[in-house]
Amino acid sequence: MQAPLFTFVQMELPWELGPADGRHLLREKGGPNDGEPAHIVVLSTIGAQRRGMLGRRAHTRDTSAQPATVPIARVTVIDPVSLAAESQARAWLEELDPERETEAAASVVNRVLFAHRIAGASPHIHEISPAQALVIRAGYGEGEQLADGLWTSARELVLSRKRTGRRAMALRPQERLAVLLSGRGEALICEELTLRARLDLDQGREALAAIDLERAYAAALVELSGEKREDLRARIEELSKLRPGVEMAAQAAISPDGKPEDVDEPVVRHGLERLEAALRARTATGFSKAS
Repeated sequence: MQAPLFTFVQMELPWELGPADGRHLLREKGGPNDGEPAHIVVLSTIGAQRRGMLGRRAHTRDTSAQPATVPIARVTVIDPVSLAAESQARAWLEELDPERETEAAASVVNRVLFAHRIAGASPHIHEISPAQALVIRAGYGEGEQLADGLWTSARELVLSRKRTGRRAMALRPQERLAVLLSGRGEALICEELTLRARLDLDQGREALAAIDLERAYAAALVELSGEKREDLRARIEELSKLRPGVEMAAQAAISPDGKPEDVDEPVVRHGLERLEAALRARTATGFSKAS
């Protein structure tokens, strides 16, 4: 009798993620399947081990020395629902959507990293994006195979860069970076808060996203208005109209009688998208006005 097969998505990243190597079981949260196994995440460190620098005596180094090697984190996200026939597994592997499966796997990994950051009070543990991976694989294999980083069959996934490329052109990141590093401009408080809100919303943390967004709106309406840019007037007025709904969502997130699911996710999503649009417009029209 053939052993059960499990599907997986695997990524390799050029840094240590933080949690200890081993298997991590994630369970469903809420709904009819509350408490049921949702995913198994296997973490392993491969490649060179980094040697700590603290407590070591300084040595003169040859300027021609090779750069230090770093460890690579291999993370495998396994679906705990087994498949009885290899034909099912092959069909899944052939028909999968690389973008969707990879984003879903990254969200699972980020749930582990978020929990690790909170549990260890480690602010520098950060979440991942599929674009940061050295390689992404999908495939299937037996349970013990996958736990050891092996598989029956797998293929590398190639992700599209088109959407990311268009957004990068609109933001003009290299020009903005030069402005920030030269001291001719400063990052706005609302920009960082908006990024935090986007990360939390994308990872399904609606309550945190609502709180981040409320603070982002409070800062944005002061900062953008203070620049006195006529081309942003309509966008600032739009944000002012959206602010009450954003504030209500934030209040629901921290209400003593409320629950995270009470947050109006569509309001938060729409408010965030409009704030992001305003910030893109601020930089897309040039930096001389914003400097």
